[in-house]
Amino acid sequence: MSDVIAYHIKDAVKASGSTRTNIFNAIREGKLPARKDGRRTIIMADDLRNWVSSLPMRRAA
Repeated sequence: MSDVIAYHIKDAVKASGSTRTNIFNAIREGKLPARKDGRRTIIMADDLRNWVSSLPMRRAA
């Protein structure tokens, strides 16, 4: 288990394999909770894991 408890957007992109745009869209749509640290957006590690887990499964070809 990772010791990381929260990510800045740049690190959340790397950790999730998603894009910056998708992460900001999920935050705006209320699908990914986020917090503010001054001007920076923070995403809790558990929230990021839950959001990634909630994404649709890829269908078999």
